[in-house]
Amino acid sequence: MNESIKATRATIEIGTLSVDAFMLPDGSYRMSLSQAAECIGKPARGTFDFLQSKAFKRLLGEVQGTFGFLPSDFPDDYKSENFTVEIGDGSSQGQTRIRGLPLELVALYWAWESFRGNRLALMMTVILTSESLERRFDNAFGITRTEQERNARLSQINQQLEKALAILGEGFALDDDVRRERDYFESVLKQNGIDPYSLPSDR
Repeated sequence: MNESIKATRATIEIGTLSVDAFMLPDGSYRMSLSQAAECIGKPARGTFDFLQSKAFKRLLGEVQGTFGFLPSDFPDDYKSENFTVEIGDGSSQGQTRIRGLPLELVALYWAWESFRGNRLALMMTVILTSESLERRFDNAFGITRTEQERNARLSQINQQLEKALAILGEGFALDDDVRRERDYFESVLKQNGIDPYSLPSDR
């Protein structure tokens, strides 16, 4: 994407989180690479690594071929997009460049991290799926809720989910020793040119 394209910035609340939202001139939405990762407790590079992984390439092909999840002209060799946004309220303060992702890819990244055992990613996917379903049910039954009410409900679901995951403890998540062992073998596989998270081939 041409870096001269300017986006409009807004702030949204996801439960207790405040996230920068960007809208491009065509009306499509983006989230920054860094915040997509930070929302689920990953370093900013986490999103970039996901986009470079063989797993992402395979997922992209599977999702596109099955569901038409992304636009038909979405490139197979996707790279994160660059756009500019005003700093502060006025243009006199200058501009900054943002690397962004379509919301569909943010959702795919969080789902993938959830699959890999990331608790925060699991919580984000659960609470946002719950909100999406609730909005549709509210619409069907003619229920109107304010954004403040929805955020309060998200925060409540988040707290309940945190407690449930804490109770599950080792029954759900890998303990520290197992994580270290997994990370070690993951690094060995990568050093030998093997992607440990790639999907199995059709052969």
